[in-house]
Amino acid sequence: MYRGTAPTPEGRASYRSALQTPGAAAFFFAAAPARLGVAMAGLGIVWLVHAETGSFGAAGLVTGSFALAETLVGPQAARLMDRFGQPRVLVPLLCGHAGAIAALVALAVTGAPTVPLMAAGLAAGATIPQFGALSAARWSALLHGKAELAPAFALETVSNEVAFLLGPALAVLTAAQWHPAAGTVLAGVLVVGAGLTFSALGRTAPAPAAAPAGNRAGTRGPGTLLTGNFATLLTVNLVLGVFFGSTQVSVSAFADVHHAAAAAGFLYGLMSAASLLAGLAYGRYRRSTPPAAQLPLILAFLACASLLPLLADAPWQLGLALLLPGAGVAPCIIVASTLVESVMDRSVLTQAFTWTNSACAAGIALSAAAVGRLVDGPGGTRAGFAVPLIALTSTAALTWSRRHAFAAGAASPQTGSAEGTHRVESG
Repeated sequence: MYRGTAPTPEGRASYRSALQTPGAAAFFFAAAPARLGVAMAGLGIVWLVHAETGSFGAAGLVTGSFALAETLVGPQAARLMDRFGQPRVLVPLLCGHAGAIAALVALAVTGAPTVPLMAAGLAAGATIPQFGALSAARWSALLHGKAELAPAFALETVSNEVAFLLGPALAVLTAAQWHPAAGTVLAGVLVVGAGLTFSALGRTAPAPAAAPAGNRAGTRGPGTLLTGNFATLLTVNLVLGVFFGSTQVSVSAFADVHHAAAAAGFLYGLMSAASLLAGLAYGRYRRSTPPAAQLPLILAFLACASLLPLLADAPWQLGLALLLPGAGVAPCIIVASTLVESVMDRSVLTQAFTWTNSACAAGIALSAAAVGRLVDGPGGTRAGFAVPLIALTSTAALTWSRRHAFAAGAASPQTGSAEGTHRVESG
């Protein structure tokens, strides 16, 4: 059983020392506008297609095509980046994305039918880079095995939280104030412009990895994703997606039932704000308890906190009830990312981070669809809020049973070291 001492405060030094790592601040801040563009993309497409076609059905099909391609093709692009290096793959990918966005806007404003719009949406989703995964892989290349890695992943989580808080609002604002295409165009400009800057900072990119012999033979070699540890971490991210998707739908339904539909965004925003603050606080402390032991404890905390929304009878009560589960979200993401970094082979690390993002997106989509039907049934919103409680409880038990396997995976020499995982270029 793991036992830890009290947390040692690192204060601002932990964040500062991570960002003072040569090259780190440059790629981290270059990725920030790109993350914002990614967060804007989906809602920007909804506004564009609906405004030009007058159909939410068509908007949903195009946006769904975008999301499907992003989820399925993203890990394949990451595989190429692990094999050939980020800059060699990222530049043509961004050029393709620019062309796809231009085609989507041109088709929409000229009144094209739904099928060509869906094809353009597929192309745009297939070519949008997963900057969270790319940035996490760079942090790992620079800081593998160092204490600054935990605050670095905290910065990643907080940056993503901020992007997905601001991105949708910015997409709506620009589309409503200027032109229906403005949100989509601005998202594309941010993704492509910041992405090219990020790509140019090749000094911090992980070095290309040789194709593992185990993978070529079809076996579970050191560079494979087919491990029990990774399957567990995919499950954790899938369940986090279930938490997000079911909570979004349940909060909206709860607000509507209590004649406060306009408050739904504010209520969900409270949870997001709690997550952001908890992520900042978590990154300020170094804990001696290993991440393998922290993860089931945080998931158990999230499960217990998820009981509170079931007890709410008014919107203000629900707002308070969402603060505690919100406080567990960012630490859970940080610890799960730390475990991915520690147990996966360096040659598949970008793929691993991308697949976890895809698993979370799949959890959001599946749970939103299922819970939408559930809250319309006799159980109402309480049935919806029960879904993450059940999912988190079972996942906490799963990760607790896997804690020793995680610890063994982190100690395995197959995961490599910081040396050899990144290159230093002059000029």
